[in-house]
Amino acid sequence: MSRDVLGFRQKFGVIGPSTNTIVQPDFEAMRPFGVTNHYSRIFTPDTQAMSNESFIAGAKLIGQNTLDAVRSVLTCAPDHLVMGMSAVTFFDGKKGADAFQKEVEDLSGIGISIGSHSCTMALNTYGGIRRIAILSPYWPAMNEQVKLYFNDMGFDVVRDHAMQARSWTGIAAFTTAQCREALRLIDGDDVDAIIQVGTNLSMVRLAAAAEMWLGKPVIAINTATYWHALRTRGFTERFEGMGRLLEEF
Repeated sequence: MSRDVLGFRQKFGVIGPSTNTIVQPDFEAMRPFGVTNHYSRIFTPDTQAMSNESFIAGAKLIGQNTLDAVRSVLTCAPDHLVMGMSAVTFFDGKKGADAFQKEVEDLSGIGISIGSHSCTMALNTYGGIRRIAILSPYWPAMNEQVKLYFNDMGFDVVRDHAMQARSWTGIAAFTTAQCREALRLIDGDDVDAIIQVGTNLSMVRLAAAAEMWLGKPVIAINTATYWHALRTRGFTERFEGMGRLLEEF
């Protein structure tokens, strides 16, 4: 096969909801020279007046539509897949995350970096972390799934905060000031690290800044997932301004 003139080092197939406007520019900002990202959108109706029930139903619908997006992006012959939607990777704890990853990898024949396991790898890479706090744009019922996953992985979830977006596109409308206030709300001396989930929440640079003024790891899920993809595929580039994960590990 001839080598791609832009993605001559590797091509990543990125899978994300059609309503998501944050993960694509986030991943582009972390892309090394010679690596290209190829976005495949999962059809996602933009649910309005969201609630616990509609959020869970919508996230499960996205999960059901994921394999069609995988089949689509496979036609560009990617070397690796990157999941740009986090909620579906937390359902049913560790066993659910493992099952989701296996289903995609069995279909595609290549590896995939998913948000849940990427965050676990990031936490373990920092080292010495057991007590965490979780920030999400989700609703409380979905946060329960996130807590279940991290408990399964051996972490103690001290606190969590669901920002309760009113629609899928509304997640991208949360401001830096709102996210900063939410971080302060869940931080404390009893927390070793903070994890932000929800790939349509703009947190990559804020999380990097928060690490400096909170003095502890603050991990944005988009950073963790793309970092996992890079390191899994052998890329060692470091990036400044996006947190210790990409700067040091």
